Amino acid sequence: MHELNRLRRQRWLIFSVLAFVYILAYFYRVSLAVVAGDVSRELHLLPAQLGTLASIFFYAYAAAQIPLGPMIDRLGSRVVIGGCSVLTAVGGVLFSRAATMNEALAARVLLGLGTSCVLMASLAIFSHWFSKQEFGKVSGLMVALGNLGNLAGTAPLALAASLIGWRSSFLAVGVVQAAVTVLIFCLVRDRPPQDPSGAGEAAALHTVGMLAAWKQILSNRDFWLLGAVAFSWYGNFLAVQGLWGGPYLMQVLKSSRAETGGMLMYISIGFIAGSLLIDSFAQKTMRSYKNALLAGQALLLLLMTCFLGVAEHLPSAALAVLFFVLGIAFSSGVLIYPIVRSMFPVRIVGTALTSLNFFVLMGAASMQQVMGVIIGSFLKMTPDAPAQAFHAGFQFPVGAQAVAIALFFFARNY
Repeated sequence: MHELNRLRRQRWLIFSVLAFVYILAYFYRVSLAVVAGDVSRELHLLPAQLGTLASIFFYAYAAAQIPLGPMIDRLGSRVVIGGCSVLTAVGGVLFSRAATMNEALAARVLLGLGTSCVLMASLAIFSHWFSKQEFGKVSGLMVALGNLGNLAGTAPLALAASLIGWRSSFLAVGVVQAAVTVLIFCLVRDRPPQDPSGAGEAAALHTVGMLAAWKQILSNRDFWLLGAVAFSWYGNFLAVQGLWGGPYLMQVLKSSRAETGGMLMYISIGFIAGSLLIDSFAQKTMRSYKNALLAGQALLLLLMTCFLGVAEHLPSAALAVLFFVLGIAFSSGVLIYPIVRSMFPVRIVGTALTSLNFFVLMGAASMQQVMGVIIGSFLKMTPDAPAQAFHAGFQFPVGAQAVAIALFFFARNY
C-alpha cells in the first residue's frame, strides 16, 4: 500500500511538471495576437507577413510531428521533451532580440520545433501512468491547465508589454523555460517500474516498426475523419485566439490593447472551464465521445459565424459572453485525444497522437496564413473598410468547420 501511494504521488508530480511546461508552450502559441501591433511596427510587417510569422510556428510544429511519434515510442518522452525544451528556451530569447523579419521567423521556427512535442509526449507518458478510464479526464485537465499559458498571453501579456515592453516580456519567459528544463530531466519518468494503476496495456509494450505503425494508423478511415475535425477545430481556435482575434477587435471594433487582451482572456477562461468538464459531459451526459465532440463543434460553428458581422453589433457585455461561450465550445476539441487513444493500442500511442496532431497544427498554420492573405488583399482594395476584409477572412475557417462536422458524422461511435 505504501508503494502504491508513493507511485500515485509520483505520477501527479510528473503531471505537474509537464503541465507547467505545457503552460509555457501554450503561451508561445497565442501570445502574438496581443503584441501583433507592436511587432508589426518594429519589424515593418504587412498583414500577409504577420500571418506568415504566426503560421511558421505551426508549420514547424506540424512538420516535427512526423519524426516525433517514433522518437517518443523509442527514445522515451522524457528525453524528447527535455531536448525540445532547450530549443524553446533558445527560440524565446532569440525572438525577444529579433531585429528583422528573418530573425523573427528563425526564432518562431525554433519555438515551433521546441514546443511541438509537449502535449503529445506528455499524453504518451500519461498512457503509462494512468488507466484508459482515467486518460480522458487527465488529458482534459492537462489542456485546461495549459490554457493558463493561453490566459497569460492575453491581458497579463498586454499589461507586461505596456510596462516593460514585448521584448523584455518574451525574454523573461525564455529564462523561465530554461529553468523548467532542469525539472524535466530531474523529475519526469516515462513509466512506473510496475503498473499498479490498471493500465495493463503498458506491460504488453513491444517495439513496432515505424512503417507498420503508420500503416495501421493511416489505414483507419475514422482516423482521417477525426483528422478533419482536428484540422478545423484548432484552425478556428488559433484564427481567433492566436492571431486575428486581436487585430479584429482593435481595427474593426476599435478596442484598446488592454480591452482586446481582456476580451481574448474570456476565451481562455471558457476554454479552461470547458476542459475541466468536457470528459464528464461526454461520458455521463452524451455517453459518447463522438457525440459530445459533434455537439461542441456544432456550437463552435454557430458562434464563429458571429465574426461575419454579428459581433460588431453586440454591446460589450454580450461580446464578453460570446467570447466566453466560444472558449467553452473550443474546449470540446480536446475530445479528439481520448478518441484517438481508443482507436489504437498503447504500444503505438505516441505515433498515433503525433499523427493526429499533424492535422491540428496544419489547421492552425494554414488558417492564420490564408486569413492573412485574404485580409491583406481586401485591405489593399478597400483600406478604409477593415470590417469587410475580416469578414472575408473568417469565411475560410467557418467553411472548413462546416465540412469537418459533416464528414465526422460518418465515423463510428467512440
